[in-house]
Amino acid sequence: MKRRTGIVIIAALLAALLAAALAWAAFAPLRAAQADRRELLFEIPKGTWERRMKGDKTSILPEQLTLTLGVRDVLLLRNSDTVPQMFGPVLIMPGQDFRLPFGQAGEHPFDCTAHASGRMTVLVEEAPAAGLARLRWRLHSLFNETSANDA
Repeated sequence: MKRRTGIVIIAALLAALLAAALAWAAFAPLRAAQADRRELLFEIPKGTWERRMKGDKTSILPEQLTLTLGVRDVLLLRNSDTVPQMFGPVLIMPGQDFRLPFGQAGEHPFDCTAHASGRMTVLVEEAPAAGLARLRWRLHSLFNETSANDA
């Protein structure tokens, strides 16, 4: 009987800890304390242009990237290839980084020579409001690294 009571107490404590963690995740402010934490890095690997010229349709970048205002709202493209790459109107030379900050939510299409389709969209979302929306956002960020948002 004593053992069963101990198990019930432990289960109740674990449930209370889980509830407290979920409440924190739902209501704690979002922040990106350091400027570099606001960046979402995508690297164009060496040999990308060569593979594309041989007819390889493998995408280096996803069709769509998702950023969140005030948390992770700077796209950082790193050209590790041996040839220049175009992203929108910008020519990114080999070995060069290009930082593109976003200050407005919306869908932003770009021409992109490193992408198999030649196009890529950056979806910039508003920071989620406190409550269930923020909890969902944090859980999604935790389990979906391609969104790579700071939880």
